[in-house]
Amino acid sequence: MSNIKNILGIAMAFVGVVVGAGFASGQEVLQFFSSFGYWGLLGGVISGLCFALLGMAVGELSQVSASHSFKEGLYLICGPRLGIVADIMITFFMYAIAVVMFAGGGSLMEQQWGVPAEYGSIAVMLVTVLIVFLRVNRVLAFIGSITPLLVLMVVFLCIYSLNTRSLPLEELDIIANTKPQGAGNWLVAALLYVSYNMVVGAPFLMIACSQATSKRNALLGGLVGGLLLGGLIVLISVSVFGRIDTIGSAALPMLMLATEQSRLLGTLISVVIFAMILTTSVGVLYSFSARIFTPNTLKFNIGTAVAACLGLIGTKVGFINLVGTVYPFFGYFGFVLMAWILIAWIRLRYVGSHPA
Repeated sequence: MSNIKNILGIAMAFVGVVVGAGFASGQEVLQFFSSFGYWGLLGGVISGLCFALLGMAVGELSQVSASHSFKEGLYLICGPRLGIVADIMITFFMYAIAVVMFAGGGSLMEQQWGVPAEYGSIAVMLVTVLIVFLRVNRVLAFIGSITPLLVLMVVFLCIYSLNTRSLPLEELDIIANTKPQGAGNWLVAALLYVSYNMVVGAPFLMIACSQATSKRNALLGGLVGGLLLGGLIVLISVSVFGRIDTIGSAALPMLMLATEQSRLLGTLISVVIFAMILTTSVGVLYSFSARIFTPNTLKFNIGTAVAACLGLIGTKVGFINLVGTVYPFFGYFGFVLMAWILIAWIRLRYVGSHPA
């Protein structure tokens, strides 16, 4: 495999898992970036640099302890004692996010195409499980294949938003600051966004980078993926900010912007958002199953299917409410994980030792 293809494959897979439904729809970006006006755009740049730095770190660390799951990489980063705690927490969080994606896919299908939410959730679960059954390189290829389409859509909508802006930037900045904000400060919001998403993205990135053909490719794959994430954050932030007076109160701002341009484009971006739900659900469910079972075995397939079916029950008995309760906790845990990753990377590169 060529270096460029290998690097881009890792980068696209990283972006695909992190993006998810909230990112692609513009809702998360609205709360964590656009709602802070000018400062939020700077926050997007800082988030991108953080994603790039952490992507490089995870990429290189994953090569030291290549594995089909994220366990070895996590223990390398956190050490044997803290690694146990982090392992349990992240494994639970992977499963929780998969359940949320099942429910989110069902809700989107009901809203856009009139399919009852419970049937939509079943459909998302079945497709997710079937893709997870594939070998890891095919899973990576599926997740990465959706990302280029998202990039094209976001670039187009950003240009459209700026061309149809009707208010001066000063007024848009005032309106932006009246919208719900993901934190009390733009910088905290930017770092918190990275924190949340690295808890989801780091485990799968470890698996993706362990498939790299060289340490350099793993490092550059994480770097390119992080920079691409930053670019998407800034583009979506600009898109939402430029029309925040008209789409700032929408549940799915980017979908509303696309539908305004044309019904066909609205349908297309709703399909892209649905695909983003699938990429996230596939990534986190694969990470969860690979942590417990050896991939490409009968136990792996059976365990994945059982876990996914139980996840459907979770969408009905308030599991998502439970996840909503623990989300803030995982946000702060993400800060600790980021610190561990950087410390382990520094020790590896400049001290030549592993965490004890």
